[in-house]
Amino acid sequence: MVTIYEVAAKAGVSPATVSRVFNGMPVSAEKVDLVRAASDELRYSPNKTARRLRNQTSEIVALLIPDIENPFFTALARGVEDALQAAGYSVVLCNTDDDPDKETHYLDIANSENMAGVILAPVAEDGDIRRLTDRGRPVVAIDRQTGLNIDSVMVDNPAAGIAATSALLDAGYTKIACIAGPVVLEDTEGRALGWRKVVTQRTGAPPLEAYLQHANYRVDGGRLAMQALLALPEPPDAVVSTNNLMAVGAIQVLSEAGLVPPDFGVAVVGDLPFATLPPRAITQVHLPARHLGTTAANMLLERIGGDDQPARTVVLRAQITKSSTPVSAR
Repeated sequence: MVTIYEVAAKAGVSPATVSRVFNGMPVSAEKVDLVRAASDELRYSPNKTARRLRNQTSEIVALLIPDIENPFFTALARGVEDALQAAGYSVVLCNTDDDPDKETHYLDIANSENMAGVILAPVAEDGDIRRLTDRGRPVVAIDRQTGLNIDSVMVDNPAAGIAATSALLDAGYTKIACIAGPVVLEDTEGRALGWRKVVTQRTGAPPLEAYLQHANYRVDGGRLAMQALLALPEPPDAVVSTNNLMAVGAIQVLSEAGLVPPDFGVAVVGDLPFATLPPRAITQVHLPARHLGTTAANMLLERIGGDDQPARTVVLRAQITKSSTPVSAR
């Protein structure tokens, strides 16, 4: 059976463009001709059942994210909206605050309003997503995976934790702690795993258990975790924060204690939301937030268009954009 991907490859366009053509959405005449020619040559027939289902839905997609005040999710939402708006869809933004009850409430609305699909950073492993998938509604998980057989787009979280920790070790710090988010979240576990792995490999011993502090993904969580680390009998000389807002809280506490980076090493997975210190004083591991959003939106459009291939997981890489000042240079 010919798939939408084969048509896209033959026409030299994206699968999302093929979906738009067969669903009557705005596409340039040149691309329409390319898609039609490719589909005729390959004898591609769109999934009629999926198209009938789509015609019973609205032109609205729900985007569920945990914290719209976090610039990471703001950029992610922009990527989702740009891609979906270009395909003729509107986006309803829902802020869950990582609250399972709020997530359920918004999923119920998406279901009752016959929305075309849902993109979400899930709070729980499966939540009430099955209510949508059982009705054939496409759902894409973003930034976090679920226990369900649905599409997802992720960051390579262990690699991000490894990159942040390695930069601090390369700079000469030796006692590196980690401020991670809530234990139940997969991205938290992945980044903390990367921290633990590289510390163990490069120092010959695992980090002290007290050096791992879990907190909420907000400024106050970073403050509390950093205060706990500094109060240890053997405090660290550097810290990896697994998200940007916790890093802001940690830096505030360090500054109040007179430990301004690079005197105390700081690496953050994510981009700091504002300039708190000279750029080279802190390692920042850039997360491709907007790319996550556009990728998830295009995957959803393909499902709306009738693509019925097995569920896919796309993993995007993070990269260091700013590195810590070496100990010898301080």
